[in-house]
Amino acid sequence: EDYSSAFNTIIPDRLCNKLLTLGLPPLTCNWINNFLTNRTQTVRLGPHHSSTRTLNIGAPQGCVLSPLLYCLYTYDCSPAHNNNYIIKFADDTTVVGLIPRGEESAYREEVLKLTTWSSENNLTLNTNKTREIIVDFRKHGADPAPLLINGEHVHTFKFLSITISADLSWTANTTAIIKKAQQRLHFLRVLRKNKINTNLLLTFYQSSIQSLLTYCITVWFGSCTAADKKRLQRVVETAQKIIGCPLPTLTDIYPARCLTRAQNIIKDSSHPGSDLFNLMPSGRRYRGIRSKTNRLKNSFFPKARILNSQMHR
Repeated sequence: EDYSSAFNTIIPDRLCNKLLTLGLPPLTCNWINNFLTNRTQTVRLGPHHSSTRTLNIGAPQGCVLSPLLYCLYTYDCSPAHNNNYIIKFADDTTVVGLIPRGEESAYREEVLKLTTWSSENNLTLNTNKTREIIVDFRKHGADPAPLLINGEHVHTFKFLSITISADLSWTANTTAIIKKAQQRLHFLRVLRKNKINTNLLLTFYQSSIQSLLTYCITVWFGSCTAADKKRLQRVVETAQKIIGCPLPTLTDIYPARCLTRAQNIIKDSSHPGSDLFNLMPSGRRYRGIRSKTNRLKNSFFPKARILNSQMHR
């Protein structure tokens, strides 16, 4: 779910009440309220200026403080049921609900609660960007009825630039990555044609192409099909021919990224996944995760545990 003009709809008085609840000093809250109210705004187009308007709502766009204030404004948007999670990133909100044995009431109540909370806090759901995806691997089971918030039922959707499919396959995500990468390969060819030196070509590749190919690689690469991995590697090989020097393969980058990510999680006891890394009494291996499907076996946590155990040997 996405909110329309989220930063522009913050109500300063409501925000300050929430900040007081969080324990901020009244003086700080008054300063923030003063910062957000009675702001003047004008539009300039060439030599022309519009009339001045006074704003008493919202947070200034481009201000370093605005994202923090918005996060504090929405801190009380939390799940009401243990089977549900609410994931927030800036003005994007995702409700993840577990529906056990076809019992949808908790999930539907959660969405209704979110809609009500949004209305009470002057936030408008952008229904054109609201999507629902159902992940269901039961062999026999009817799809739940769609939610009535003017959203759209889809089989794939983008979450933080990653394309997630209802069957948890990564072909659609791979296709989207390759399409973007091929567009950037064109600029790499242009740079090569203009005789840019190899070091600069390599820098361009690492910053604009490799970064795209490896974005969230720990999430999806392990579960990619062999065909999708070959498609991705062909992009690397094409860039390698253009640059004229060897480049690391995605198969080499993936385990290194998994290890780094896992070690950061282990060091951070507040991370939700830190409890999944438990050393056995020998202190040399991590306890494995029982997995009945390749889908789980190839996902990040089982892979990361195996890699960490191999490193401890």
